[in-house]
Amino acid sequence: MHYLHELEGWPTFRWDHKVLVEPLAAVRHRQGRLIGRMEGLGFDLRSEATLRTMTEEVMKSSEIEGEILDRSQVRSSIARRLGMDIGDLVPADRDVEGVVEMMLDATQNYERELTDERLNTPRELT
Repeated sequence: MHYLHELEGWPTFRWDHKVLVEPLAAVRHRQGRLIGRMEGLGFDLRSEATLRTMTEEVMKSSEIEGEILDRSQVRSSIARRLGMDIGDLVPADRDVEGVVEMMLDATQNYERELTDERLNTPRELT
């Protein structure tokens, strides 16, 4: 398995947009269908899908860095930060809280400018 940062040419990739247009359009279509289906699900199922997806994102991103995090701590930290009642919250250590905070910031605030202050300001753990 290759990670993005291991590929030749990292980080200055080149691509032919003509080759990518069709596959990207197909993915976008499937994404729209998935979103439509999820809207038909109840709130609990959507919340669980979000929680599972975010937990996987944090776990896999950490693995790239050689960090193996406790899945139950990651899940609990995400649920707590998103205000989800999952019933079996476990305390999360500082490393888990930091990675979860970073991931949620990246996915929820992606339109904000990425400044030195934003990258280096310690946040209160909740």
